[in-house]
Amino acid sequence: MPRISDLLLTALAPAIWGSTYVVTTEFLPDGYPVTVALLRALPAGLLLLLIARRLPEYGWWGRVFLLGAFNFAIFWALLFVAAYRLPGGVAATVGAVQPLIVIFLARIALGSPILALSIVAALAGMAGVALLILTPEAALDPLGIAAGLGGAASMAAGTVLSRKWQPPVSLLTFTAWQLTAGGLLLLPLALWLEPPLPALSTENILGLVYLGLIGAAFTYVLWFRGISRIEPSAVSALGFLSPLTAVVLGWLVLDQSLTDLQMIGVIAVLGSVWLSQFAGLRPRHLAPAAAERP
Repeated sequence: MPRISDLLLTALAPAIWGSTYVVTTEFLPDGYPVTVALLRALPAGLLLLLIARRLPEYGWWGRVFLLGAFNFAIFWALLFVAAYRLPGGVAATVGAVQPLIVIFLARIALGSPILALSIVAALAGMAGVALLILTPEAALDPLGIAAGLGGAASMAAGTVLSRKWQPPVSLLTFTAWQLTAGGLLLLPLALWLEPPLPALSTENILGLVYLGLIGAAFTYVLWFRGISRIEPSAVSALGFLSPLTAVVLGWLVLDQSLTDLQMIGVIAVLGSVWLSQFAGLRPRHLAPAAAERP
């Protein structure tokens, strides 16, 4: 089973990502999702790159841009399509299929065994997310569902490949490369799809700084650290903490209600996270590229 310190540090990333909803709705201008994603990724990546002062070596450029596409550009773009075409509860529930996809991709790319406990944990987490935020009035849009599934598959592929491809550099440098690549890929999308941002207020700037420095630079260093040390299926299950945090913050900060079904969802999510880590106690035979770091 992974060390508690590794789990706690990795879990901090999706817990912080759960605050994105509150920050976006309360601090940022409405109607610029791709531009906000760009401003979240690219400045943070360039800042980390300035600190790291190291570019990818020959042979790593393609991998870095592929990881930047899977983890940021494709994932965030499809996430916003799903968010616009589906009610939030449906979009989040569809996206919660990601840990299940990771289990099967890790089998293909890393040789990780498919454990029954991991599958049960993933399904329990999806059910918990549905109880947290899905409403009976939720409508289903085929394009929105497809975008949600595509976004989940993109992030799942990024998680598995980030474990498979570990360059001989620090985590900060690896994160800088991916954030910068993802931001550069989002740049033409933002210019093509959205008008220029209006004049930003102090609140807007503070929101963008928070999303960039804390919600991207800091959290993704923790996330990629976790990927390098913990089985991908266990790492991806920690992502269930993001909608959980969003619901709790909505209750605490936005004075939203918390129903009995949502409380059951909280228990289901926490139980699924614990179960996914417990599955790590089972014997596993990983490919050499996926071996645990000390």
